[in-house]
Amino acid sequence: MEEWDLVVVGGGAAGYFGAIACAEAFPGARVLILEATARVLTKVKISGGGRCNVTHHQFDAKQLTTFYPRGQKELIGPFHKFQPKDTVTWFKDHGVELKVEEDGRMFPITNDSQTIINCLDSAARNSGVVLRKNKLVQKIKSATNSFEIQAKSEDLIKTRFVLLATGSMPYGVSLAANLGHQLVPPVPSLFTFQVKDPLLKDLSGISFSSISIHLKIEGTTQDFSQIGSCLITHWGLSGPAVLKLSAFAARDLHKSDYKGILQINWTQSLRLEDALQKLEMCKSHFPKKKVSNENPFNCVKRFWDAILRETGLKEGIIYSETTKKQLQELALRMTQTTLRLNGKGEFKEEFVTAGGVSREEIDFRNMESKIHSGLYFAGEAVDIDGVTGGFNFQNAWTGAWLSGQDIAKKLGL
Repeated sequence: MEEWDLVVVGGGAAGYFGAIACAEAFPGARVLILEATARVLTKVKISGGGRCNVTHHQFDAKQLTTFYPRGQKELIGPFHKFQPKDTVTWFKDHGVELKVEEDGRMFPITNDSQTIINCLDSAARNSGVVLRKNKLVQKIKSATNSFEIQAKSEDLIKTRFVLLATGSMPYGVSLAANLGHQLVPPVPSLFTFQVKDPLLKDLSGISFSSISIHLKIEGTTQDFSQIGSCLITHWGLSGPAVLKLSAFAARDLHKSDYKGILQINWTQSLRLEDALQKLEMCKSHFPKKKVSNENPFNCVKRFWDAILRETGLKEGIIYSETTKKQLQELALRMTQTTLRLNGKGEFKEEFVTAGGVSREEIDFRNMESKIHSGLYFAGEAVDIDGVTGGFNFQNAWTGAWLSGQDIAKKLGL
């Protein structure tokens, strides 16, 4: 029977980072990563369109937690110990400079996710971490002050510590369940919206820098709202505002079979009366101008023309020909468009799930199980998820670092 100090189940971002954190903090530690597939760090590879959105430029721990629909309360402590500033420092110390973009997302200056993969791979090798691929862990058994692990095509492995970092993979959380942990059923998060409405027909590709979007789901008293950029697609709506809304409403949307009512303010901040005032000023100052040619809201003309059609204004109408009721209806369409949500689309680049090992059964001071001493969790295996923008990776780095540090400390006792 092989013996190790730490066996990490999962060769993703959290698994690698936890293994490295332990091995660097306790040189000579026998650390093994078991990856179920032939590829490691797959989400790192595809994140951010192949650039890897490593983290987010939010260095206030309390503010940082507001980007997590689930886990906000529990993450305050961990983020005071290891947050994005520490992530930036860690990668810099390992030869990788990160840059910040206008929206706060942080990437390697190479704009290439392979830079992050190479960094993690090099750090793991240099610290003595051993990697084995195609080793699906089939069973973890708790023994006295140790664990016994059965993996595919492997003899029984004995280890003092286990870090479960399998992401949202069903086999990973089932290992935790078999050890007595409660699981929060996984549901999709960070997805686009299917909206089949005449207004959006032929408007695919039009984007808005800032809208206000509100979601009402039948049977729930909670309302969900977000402000941010939005993109009209051939199937409905996408963009940061939509993805964030999907994350915060993930469980309620799942229960409703992804049905609901959306209300959108395309101007983001104008009230109905403010929008009406703008239109009345156009009528006063430009009475002979076509409404289609004088748009006070600075939206794309193709969208403006679609709004005019939906309002019922005849083609070529000038402002002096409009009625008070027509302008009120136009203002209403711009500030309170109502659309029916027909279902969810896919966000293939960075698909995230809400759910995993119950947060109540984890000690967030070190990410150790409250049920089994020596068992740790990191990343999406835990019922924690963030919105898009590098927050899910930061959760992985933080949880993995805390786990690795605590295991190293105990190895030294």
